[in-house]
Parts: sequence; structure tokens; C-alpha cells
Amino acid sequence: MAEQQMVSSRLRLILDDGIDEMSGKQLFKTKGFNNVKTQATADQLYAIATSVVGLQQRPLVDVERNDSSEITAGA
Repeated sequence: MAEQQMVSSRLRLILDDGIDEMSGKQLFKTKGFNNVKTQATADQLYAIATSVVGLQQRPLVDVERNDSSEITAGA
């Protein structure tokens, strides 16, 4: 059976950047953080995200976590 090992994780904050005057569509800005500990829980990452948003001018829309894993043949 194959085995999976998480090798890296990334945190991305999606911020509200207003409305496009020409198209009327919602605009977003993102802030990314690399080298997030792979053992970090969702609660820990959300706590960090809400703390960092306090330093931003734009309101938080969403928090994303992107993980990369290595898959190998099992023993």
C-alpha cells in the first residue's frame, strides 16, 4: 500500500480589495506565507491568520492552507 508524507505547507490569506468600478466584480488581494509547520493544526493557523489581519488595511475574506505531500510505495 502507498504511503503519504506531508513535506510542506503554505498559508494564504485572501483579503477584500473592494469592487472593480468597470465590471462591478469583487476584487481580492492575497498574502502568502511559506514554510508553515506541517504539524500546525487548523485552529493554530486560523489564530495566526486573524492576528496578522489586524495589521492589514483590508478585511479578511478567507484563509487557505495548501499542503504538498510525497507519495511512496509502502513496505
